[in-house]
Amino acid sequence: MAEATSIVKGVETPLRYLKGVGPQRSNLLSRLGLETVADALLFAPRRYEDRRHLTSFRDLRVGDLQATTGTVAGISPPPPRSGRLPFQVLLRDETGGFLNAVFFNQPYLVSTFKRGQQVVLYGKVARFRRGPLQMVHPEFELVEEDEEERLHTGRLVPIYPLTEGLGQRRLRSLMHQVVDEFADAAPDPLPLALRERLGLRPLVEALRAIHFPEDLPHAETARHRLAFDDFFIFQLGLALRRRREAGAAGTPMGPPGPLVTRLRELLPYRLTRAQERVWAEIQEDLASGRPMNRLLQGDVGSGKTVVALLTVLTAVEAGFQAALMAPTEILAEQHSLTLGPLLAQLGVPLGLLTAGLKPSEREALHAQIGTGEIRVVVGTHALIQEGVEFSRLGLAVVDEQHRFGVLQRATLRGKGTNPHVLVMTATPIPRTLALTAYGDLDLSVIDEMPPGRKPIVTAWRAESKRPQIYDFLRKELDAGRQAYVVCPLVEESEATDLRAATELAERLRQEVFSEAGIGLLHGRLRFDEKESVMRAFKAGEIQILVSTTVIEVGIDVPNASVMLVEHAERFGLAQLHQLRGRVGRGPWKSYCILMAGGGLTADAKRRLEAICESQDGFHIADVDLSLRGPGEFFGTRQSGLPEFKIGDLLRDGPLLEEARREAMTLMTADPGLAEPEHRLLREALVARWKGRLDLASIG
Repeated sequence: MAEATSIVKGVETPLRYLKGVGPQRSNLLSRLGLETVADALLFAPRRYEDRRHLTSFRDLRVGDLQATTGTVAGISPPPPRSGRLPFQVLLRDETGGFLNAVFFNQPYLVSTFKRGQQVVLYGKVARFRRGPLQMVHPEFELVEEDEEERLHTGRLVPIYPLTEGLGQRRLRSLMHQVVDEFADAAPDPLPLALRERLGLRPLVEALRAIHFPEDLPHAETARHRLAFDDFFIFQLGLALRRRREAGAAGTPMGPPGPLVTRLRELLPYRLTRAQERVWAEIQEDLASGRPMNRLLQGDVGSGKTVVALLTVLTAVEAGFQAALMAPTEILAEQHSLTLGPLLAQLGVPLGLLTAGLKPSEREALHAQIGTGEIRVVVGTHALIQEGVEFSRLGLAVVDEQHRFGVLQRATLRGKGTNPHVLVMTATPIPRTLALTAYGDLDLSVIDEMPPGRKPIVTAWRAESKRPQIYDFLRKELDAGRQAYVVCPLVEESEATDLRAATELAERLRQEVFSEAGIGLLHGRLRFDEKESVMRAFKAGEIQILVSTTVIEVGIDVPNASVMLVEHAERFGLAQLHQLRGRVGRGPWKSYCILMAGGGLTADAKRRLEAICESQDGFHIADVDLSLRGPGEFFGTRQSGLPEFKIGDLLRDGPLLEEARREAMTLMTADPGLAEPEHRLLREALVARWKGRLDLASIG
């Protein structure tokens, strides 16, 4: 849960000190991320129930979700500890109709209901055989005479996220207490002129309406206002950070010299227009005298690495070192194998620093980096460990940034003095996420594929089609092509992952493709073993490479025309798109075959359909975002993606864009938020950003 925005002095009051809360209930509230009054004020309901019109039993409709109320007329005996008998409560209403509330595996309810008690229920109406109408596992609340019924019935009722031991009725009463006592005292951080221009409700009105709205339009306008605050204050912090970093002294580099010219002559192709455009943007950054902070996005195979290499050589020509950090050893090794020969032809030494090095090799490399003898270093997290000291680091390139945290990027940057930073990703990122996780970076996109890249035929096939798939694979091998067969991570266990791949490789070698060369690649191989396997595959000595997901990125074998993904339903969309990008790099038709088992979930089917329907990485990323949600899109909570209390990146994209524009405009007009009308906004900004992303003070 994100830290609360302190909207007024006093709302930092711990909830445990409020009447009726105490230590035990405060522990339950803390599970929901509710520690203070500010947390509670910004804890929005997940939905609302319209209980303004309670339906009588005789007017209930089977199959509908409806709210109703009745009096307990009978209670079934406690069900036995074992068995499938439910606990049932028979209710009667003023019309004389009956309704059964049915509960399975909830024995504690036996002591909850009493005859004569009034109960409000909300659930799906059903009928079993010819018995009375029933609701199975309805949401229910007991109506107590001494409680404020206006909170729980006869109105649009807020429904909050819950935790075990804390019911809706109790939490709703607490929220009413918090809003009633504290909302009016909350000063509005947004300047009046901004609110009026954008048509935003005053904060006090929004806080009241988000919890206890008169109707749904009131709730939506309140949510809109509070979501804008979420985005605006966050984007204001990013704008402040960008301004501070833009004011830092950087080292001008360029224009490109003979190394860059010679590299372009060595390349067997010309850069695409998109690559040239991005390269021009980077050159402008390098020459500006300010540290570059740029995110380079490009789909699989679009040519980001070449642009990065041009940037690296520009740094080397200016007398600096360059570091390229990759998330996995195999990707770092692949970069080394790809860049090393080119750099060697240019007389530029390259070092590879990974955790797999022997201590003596690591010490020797550390020394060469420290003296500046090694001008270009490729590595994993080992680059940011203690003991790695650069002589003159001028450029830090971070590949597949979504697998690193913000702090890791900052640590690598800290190895130099305001070095230029280029962040790359082959995982297309929806714009809303790019404006949050990478909102402090300038954005470049390579939106054009190199000429000659043919569409990859992508097909989803059932396990029952395995014999036909192997027949097709054999035809491709007979035509001189090669293939990948990828095994999924069955569970979070490298040993299990390795065993599955090893067993499959052995089965293919003995039972299916005995005439073909079968290779095996996985994360536990030493660098020299991986290099040997990849060289053999590139040379055509291995026809089928069985692999774990270590080949997801960075592998380039133009002769490979088939990617067969085992148990494709276990992979994420981004992974499937990356795996598909390993083929289609040669002049012949290529195929990606997704083999999936039965009993697929709806999300798994949608993923497989999406990857078969499109080869546009950005479209696939949008589908992925809609399926997984922002918090899980990158596969890690350490990605630097903020968590908003009200704003929703899926539904509020236009609002995020508007908040970003307004933040940029305000920061230009009042860079330090020093104007009197910005005092409350400055306080809210400090509270939101306290201790985050190197923002120490404002003004």
